[in-house]
Amino acid sequence: LTGMRVLHRLKGAIPVWPFDAVHAQGPVIVEIYTSIAARASGVLPMGKAKITDPETLDTALARFKSAPHVALNGRYTDHATDAILTAAWLRANADRSDYWHPERMSAVAAQTEGWTYGVV
Repeated sequence: LTGMRVLHRLKGAIPVWPFDAVHAQGPVIVEIYTSIAARASGVLPMGKAKITDPETLDTALARFKSAPHVALNGRYTDHATDAILTAAWLRANADRSDYWHPERMSAVAAQTEGWTYGVV
C-alpha cells in the first residue's frame, strides 16, 4: 500500500515500466525481485537470498565487476545490501535485451497486469 501512495504522489512525473512510455534518459520505476541479483552472484547457499554482512556483499559485488562497497557503519540490513547488489547487477546486465523484452510479455499483459522484473 505504501508503494501505491508513492506512485499516486508522483502523478506521472516518473514513468512506471511497463505501463508508461519510458524516456531515452532520466529515471524510471521498475519493480524487481532483488533475490535475482543475490542468486546470480553465486555466493549464497541454495535457498538463501539475503546478504547481511560486508564480506559476502563485496564478494557478490566483485562477481558483477563492481568495486567494494562503502562501509555501512554496521547497518547491514537486507534492504541496504539488496539495494547495493541489485544496482550492481542491473549495471552489469542493462544491455541484455532479453531481460527487458521477455518473449512471453504481450502488450496486453504489460498494460493490464504489468510485470515484475525477473518473473515471467
